[in-house]
Amino acid sequence: QEQLVESGGGLVQPGGSLRLSCVASGFTSDDYVIGWFRQAPGKEREGVSCIHQSDGATLYRDSVEGRFTISRDSTKNTVYLQMNSLKPEDTAVYYCAAGQIVFRFCVSTLEYSYWGQGTQVTVSS
Repeated sequence: QEQLVESGGGLVQPGGSLRLSCVASGFTSDDYVIGWFRQAPGKEREGVSCIHQSDGATLYRDSVEGRFTISRDSTKNTVYLQMNSLKPEDTAVYYCAAGQIVFRFCVSTLEYSYWGQGTQVTVSS
């Protein structure tokens, strides 16, 4: 049974950093995409970044390009989202998701098959 578990959220001051983790279990191949999404109160869920498990290709939404880095450790079945230079507008619940997605749409679509439970990220002084 496929499962995703996020961790690493918390409270951080503006300009600070956090690293989120997403542990994937139950997947029998690497032909899928892991995406990070976020949802702030009163706003729609939006894609942040994604990585293809087979070749490590990555995509980012424009507002996080250069501040966030997505990576994977295949030996641990874990995908990370390193978030630097955090801003108050990055405050949201962050989710990871998995699915067989057309890669060029992996940040813009929500059509993922599996979702984690989410982890809260709060950027505030």
